[in-house]
Amino acid sequence: MDTAVSYAAGILIILGMILFLLGAIGILRFPDFFTRMHAAGKCDTLGALLVVTGIALYNGFAIGSLKIIFIAVFIFLTSPTATHSIARAAMKNNLPVWTRDKKR
Repeated sequence: MDTAVSYAAGILIILGMILFLLGAIGILRFPDFFTRMHAAGKCDTLGALLVVTGIALYNGFAIGSLKIIFIAVFIFLTSPTATHSIARAAMKNNLPVWTRDKKR
């Protein structure tokens, strides 16, 4: 049982790190601020949630795991809120939105 829990924790952590990598690639490759915010917000939230949950699972049933789960819930609630606030501020300041060129 202990080995299965360790493998599950490892898989969660690896999946979270892959999402962090995909978010970083999205930030580098996407053309404008809003699509970059989308990549950062989605991948960052889910990646952090998976990594922190994997760490809590690896830690076992302890008070430390409960604290780690509270951190995961905090990240899950605040990260999308912060992303939305930043995107809304950009819209209010008339930041240009990328559109595909019509010359094709």
